[in-house]
Amino acid sequence: MTSAGAPLGLRCSNLEKRFGNFMALRRLSFEIRPGEAVALAGHNGSGKTTFLRIAAGLSRPTSGSLHVGSEDIITTAVRMRIGFVAHQTMLYDELTAEENLLLFARLQGISASADRTAELLRETGLAERRCSLVRTFSRGMRQRLTIARALLHAPSLLLFDEPGTGLDAPGISWLAATLLRVRQAGCTILMSLHGQAELAAVATRAMRLEAGSLAADSLSGESIESVLRVKER
Repeated sequence: MTSAGAPLGLRCSNLEKRFGNFMALRRLSFEIRPGEAVALAGHNGSGKTTFLRIAAGLSRPTSGSLHVGSEDIITTAVRMRIGFVAHQTMLYDELTAEENLLLFARLQGISASADRTAELLRETGLAERRCSLVRTFSRGMRQRLTIARALLHAPSLLLFDEPGTGLDAPGISWLAATLLRVRQAGCTILMSLHGQAELAAVATRAMRLEAGSLAADSLSGESIESVLRVKER
């Protein structure tokens, strides 16, 4: 699989996000270069999910700027080049696995959608359950299908919020191999992680957020492992 067009980079400058009196992000400024695979660490509440939602165009910052590629606004055209996996799978329970993927393929205007859907169901190990309703799926199976949906359009930028959620050991190995393959195909990856060394091994860079601020970045000389090591509170 190759990514759709050139990989997309990210650049944020003094990015902030408030929820009432709570400051979720504080003056974030950094750049992720096209083609990088970045692991994002931090305690719950550190701002990882908030940043990923802004990068996916699902939320707007309170102040500051975020550029995805050359755009300072997440336009429909840019959003069509982004794949996003959130905490919630956002699948349709009363549709089958195949129907879910075909629906999203139509929404994204993907040609040869039946072939692409069949390919991804094979890759995710769900081919034998393609006609099963999603409400019958385990959490791990739903996560595999959600990742397949994010890969449907061969995105130029992949955003993952805890992509290993619900996956067993074989599922983590499958996901690590999948991430490595799309990285090698030229896709930019940003994924929040909590442990899961096998997934972290795919990363070419690591960053850590603390209380909404950038606390560490392996570009400064620290190892990826040390940046991802989040101390217990």
